[in-house]
Amino acid sequence: MTDAQDIIEAGKTALGIELGSTRIKACLIGPNCETLGSGASDWENRFEARTWTYSLEDVWSGIQQTVAQLIDDVEANFGVRPATFGAMGVSAMMHGYLAFDSDEQLLVPFRTWRNTTTAPASAKLSRLFEHNIPLRWSVAHHYQAMLDSEDHVPQVDYLTTLAGYVHWRLTGRRVLGVGDASGMFPVDLNASFNSKMLAKFNSITEELPSHIRPRQPLEDILPEILIAGRYAGTLTKEGAALLDPSGTLQPGIPLCPPEGDAGTGMVATNAVAPRIGNVSAGTSIFAMVVLESPLSKVHPEIDVVTTPAGEPVAMVHCNNGASELGAWAKLLREFSAALGHQAEAGQVYDALLNAALSGDTDGGGLLAYNYLAGEPITDLEEGRPMVIRAPGSRMNLANFSRAQLYSIFGTLSLGMKILAEEGVNVDTIFAHGGLFKTANVAQRLLAAAVDTPVAVGDTAAEGGSWGMAVLAAYSLDRSSHSLVNYLDEYVFNLRTFSVVEPDPADVSGYKSWLEQYSAGLTIQSAAIKALQ
Repeated sequence: MTDAQDIIEAGKTALGIELGSTRIKACLIGPNCETLGSGASDWENRFEARTWTYSLEDVWSGIQQTVAQLIDDVEANFGVRPATFGAMGVSAMMHGYLAFDSDEQLLVPFRTWRNTTTAPASAKLSRLFEHNIPLRWSVAHHYQAMLDSEDHVPQVDYLTTLAGYVHWRLTGRRVLGVGDASGMFPVDLNASFNSKMLAKFNSITEELPSHIRPRQPLEDILPEILIAGRYAGTLTKEGAALLDPSGTLQPGIPLCPPEGDAGTGMVATNAVAPRIGNVSAGTSIFAMVVLESPLSKVHPEIDVVTTPAGEPVAMVHCNNGASELGAWAKLLREFSAALGHQAEAGQVYDALLNAALSGDTDGGGLLAYNYLAGEPITDLEEGRPMVIRAPGSRMNLANFSRAQLYSIFGTLSLGMKILAEEGVNVDTIFAHGGLFKTANVAQRLLAAAVDTPVAVGDTAAEGGSWGMAVLAAYSLDRSSHSLVNYLDEYVFNLRTFSVVEPDPADVSGYKSWLEQYSAGLTIQSAAIKALQ
């Protein structure tokens, strides 16, 4: 206790904050990357004017609530309220569109990664660059605004991501970690925005009518790119007040480069080296696989981004993750309450997930689609969640639960199949996110879906906020360690993982289920047309 108090009071700690799609989390770690305290708050995106968005007011109220809870948690654990940290960093959902004018005012509501209205821009830029530009990337949103003749375009002075925005307000610096930046615009092997593609983009925008033409070259309104470990500014007095209006937290804390949730997920699972992948499951689900060599061709289903150190990564990003499972868990909890049994949310999730283990390996003929939003990988502009079965299907809780879990991994496995056909080798997948808190359920079924061993560590549920804290701690390391070596030698050397090998019966059953799932995608298309 005394040692921990001394460490906290001396600021020999690192803080990570991550703004996820449904929760804002904070994690404070000590010199050995052990967790000393945490905080969290819930938030939710809104579908307003046919746009998925969050208000900037909710950003700051959520961060303040989260930081206050962390400070209270540390005090409850160790009897001391932290007033400073050795370093800190911010992570958030990648991609999207945050555009500011020269007066630092937001020009249009934040357009998140979940929006799928940028197909024309995505297609044109992908052809122009000969490089996949997904619908959710910042440059696709920016160019789509031009194609739609939005009058705010000439006023844009700065484009950034959610993590970049928060970091900017805390430090005054317009910078971004390379992993997050690689989801705004393509980067090259030197961890810089690709100059040839920038020139092509500027060339086509010069042809636009003057009232929607940008006033500056794209490179002048994008953040400065920094790789992991670099100094990225200091918490200002104004920034400290934004984090902690009570005044406990003092300015002067150094910050590491802000990163995207994909990068912190890689760090949190030690998946930053070739032949290692990781899967992050939340509102969306995505896999990241570090590449040994470039892909042979452009795939619209595969993003090419980077690790926080700038190494190339193949990313399979699915817009829809565990939200539909959460909706069913909420319904079952309400049903339990109607019967007079007040079950906790965690109890319902455990019961629902564990039931899946006794289900038929092919889901008993049940199909589930978790599409709340559009899904670019399966070429669907919108989503219509549904459960479908034939009269002869074996409808029971176990098969229902298994079909729901399979649906979370369905689109992901289609993308992973493309990587396998490209010859991308993956020895182990490391998984994290709340879905993996229930032992040996989602982990086992993910192993079947990707036919690869899946490992889950003791920080799986903490995920990105812990990973961001580790990146902050890495920025204090003044040696010449690479990020890969730092994680291997100083962070994960004593940590344990549980590894589940693919079960042949599960693999075979999932394959049969996926064939039906793929054939049934036409039902989704019909539902989108029928249900407006």
